[in-house]
Amino acid sequence: MSINPMMFLQFKNSWQTFTRNHPKFPAFWRAVYKHGIQENMIIEFKVIEPDGKELASNIRVTKSDLELFENLKKMITNQ
Repeated sequence: MSINPMMFLQFKNSWQTFTRNHPKFPAFWRAVYKHGIQENMIIEFKVIEPDGKELASNIRVTKSDLELFENLKKMITNQ
């Protein structure tokens, strides 16, 4: 699988904008990674809409999820 360099550059620019707008989010994930994401760990997502309606879901981390997270980390940080 090849990565389109222009799409990667666009993603990288969007990510940089996102992290400037939401500096606590990358800091949160760095703390999570420092502690270590492990297989069978549960990650929960919650969204609160402007009208107060809440949506929530969670995932139990699998081995393939760990591989995906590592690949995303490498792509975002160029490591």
